[in-house]
This record gives sequence, structure tokens and C-alpha cells, in this order.
Amino acid sequence: MNDKLMTLNLKIWRQKSAKHKGRMQDYKLSGVSPDMSFLEMVDLLNEQLVRQGDDPVAFDHDCREGICGMCSMMINGEAHGPSALTTTCQLHMRHFHDGDSIVIEPFRAKAFPVIKDLMVDRSAFDKVIQAGGFVSVNTGNPQDANNIPISKENADLAMDAAACIGCGACVASCPNASAMLFVSAKISQLALLPQGQVEAKARAESMVQKMDEVGFGNCSNHAECEASCPKGIDLSNIARMNREYFKAKFS
Repeated sequence: MNDKLMTLNLKIWRQKSAKHKGRMQDYKLSGVSPDMSFLEMVDLLNEQLVRQGDDPVAFDHDCREGICGMCSMMINGEAHGPSALTTTCQLHMRHFHDGDSIVIEPFRAKAFPVIKDLMVDRSAFDKVIQAGGFVSVNTGNPQDANNIPISKENADLAMDAAACIGCGACVASCPNASAMLFVSAKISQLALLPQGQVEAKARAESMVQKMDEVGFGNCSNHAECEASCPKGIDLSNIARMNREYFKAKFS
């Protein structure tokens, strides 16, 4: 493994708030280990900026284990960077080379306004979930699993859809800023299970309606969402969401 420390030329979007105009700022960063994660590299930059008396780069992060979906960055024009099925926090600097220039920007979409620098407000996703991404169930003792027969095919498909971490890479990579992959994953994971059938029609209708209300665009089958999704959510979920929606509207 190459353990030589690297020097990188970073071009980072700096913006004080949604009310301020932003701009790209150039930074030169030395001492970057190939074993660092991408976020650790940004931490190193921020330590340098603080020592210089400058404002550190604001960015979202939480688990740093590829679970929470907070580490949303456009890296050289790609959501979460060049590695497939990888979040920004799982991306390591060994994928870059000494002297590389790296452009780092926030996710850009009407529904994701910039809060500061690389941080965006993704509460639009929360509003979609609040519109119908839940089931109403009794909260007493749960039924034994054997009393709720579910085919293995549907169980597997539901689990695959439930892998969505709501990071927003699908929105950021879509030329229409569509959230259909995210919404379809949330609808699919419930539509495929018996527990989700009672509210299936209302769920599909209300979540799609809210998706449009908060400013997401429509799908035009570019499939960039599937290509950039760090959890590999399949495009077929959008077809299932459309079927659920039309059933709700016309049955």
C-alpha cells in the first residue's frame, strides 16, 4: 500500500448562508495520508484553517460509517465521489493522487437550500416521510413472525428498498433534481409487506403529492440516481411507486 503523504489542491464551495452568494475557494493541503477517509482529509484542512485564524469549512457528518447519510458532498462532479456504492465518509484518499485537484461542492437542488458551505437543508425529505412513510399499528405485544407469511422474494425486495439512507445523492445527481428514487424506496419497503397494505393507497398518493409540493423535479429516466446511490437502490422501485400511485388514483 502506498503510504506516501500527498499534497492536494482543493477547490471548495464557501457560502456563509442561503442569503449570501457563494464562491469557490482554493486551498493547498499537505500531509494527507492515503489511509485517511475523505472527511478526515477535510478535518485536516479545518485544523489548518483554524490555526490560521480562518473560518473552517462547514459540512454535515454523523456516524462516519456509511449509515446516516449526512456526509453529502459533490466530489469532482459526482455525488459522494468516484467510488460506486460508497458514501463520502467511506471514501478514502487512496483513490486520489499526489498533486490532484479536487472540487468539493454541496448537493445542489431547489429543495436542498444551502445552509452554509457544504451543508444543505434536507428537511424536504422529512416532510415527504411525514406525509405517509409510516404504518399505524397496535403497540402491544408483536405477533410471532410465523403468523405473518411473507414470500422470500418480497422480503428481500423490501429489505433492499429499506437500505435507503436518505442521503440525497439521487437528487443531487439527477438533472431534474428528482427525488423519485428516494420516495419510491420508502413506498416500496412498506408496499411489499402486509403491514403496509392498510394505508397503501393513501401513502402513495400523499407522499408523491408532498414530493411535488416541496420542489423536487420529475423523473425522465436518466438513471443517474441509481448510478450514484451509495446503497444500490434499484430503479425498479420507481416503477413500483408509479403502479402504487395509479392504483391509488384510479381504483
